[in-house]
Amino acid sequence: MALTTNLEGKTVAITGGGGVLCSCMAKALGRCGAQVAVLDLNNEAAQSVAREITPPGRGKGYVCDVLERDSLREVNAAIEADFGPIDILVNGAGGNHPKGTTSKEYLLPEDLEHHDPDLVTLYDLDPEGIQFVFNLNFLGTLLPTQAFTRSLATRRRGVVVNISSMNAFTPLTKIPAYSGAKAAVSNFTRWLAVHMSKVGVRVNALAPGFFLTEQNRQLLTDEEGNLRPRGETIISHTPMDRFGTAEDLIGTLLWLVDDEASGFVTGTVIPVDGGFSAFSGV
Repeated sequence: MALTTNLEGKTVAITGGGGVLCSCMAKALGRCGAQVAVLDLNNEAAQSVAREITPPGRGKGYVCDVLERDSLREVNAAIEADFGPIDILVNGAGGNHPKGTTSKEYLLPEDLEHHDPDLVTLYDLDPEGIQFVFNLNFLGTLLPTQAFTRSLATRRRGVVVNISSMNAFTPLTKIPAYSGAKAAVSNFTRWLAVHMSKVGVRVNALAPGFFLTEQNRQLLTDEEGNLRPRGETIISHTPMDRFGTAEDLIGTLLWLVDDEASGFVTGTVIPVDGGFSAFSGV
């Protein structure tokens, strides 16, 4: 991909930077000239991604818990000492949890009559699992925003890019906690864009469609890479007939962080989904 966005002199913080999608974003931002702070709860993952950012020295890894204010404050201070104040924040931390997931797409009458101990329906969802997913995705976006954007507001410039999901537009079966949490991220994105508009901070979100990651690969494909039934359903509803790759997000990301290219764009949630959201299934 030809990269023309000039981010020289900019400092980026990206949470969840050790993951498949956000690590690709971190490296792309570095290639455009930014100094990139790769934040992840997994120190090894953060350091590994930081080492791959070129040229050497442009990236640095930091251990960060997006649900702990003290951790966020300490990391913000460390980034400012290493690179200077943050100009761009990418809120990429998130994920799902099995305890916020049902076993089947539909509740059937027999599920109510003969309880299977291995079956998880609406009535078996664990409140702690729901709370974990909501906290990780929504509070894991809100708290870093609180910690990292004050310097943006003070200097009257900066960009926030949140990572939502196609689940926020239309909830997928089986994952009510994740769908609800990502809907909250989209709503917060729009709210924050209005709230920050008078201090020169733009706020938008990417809504990826279906991308194979380590988190969902086993659910969508088998050991040989063949589609499982859920994967077949997704592809059949994606007009471009494939899963996305991490690189598919880069063009939209670079457009959103470039003030010259998208300086009048704020409060948007942009699908990057191969046409999934445009297809009715018929």
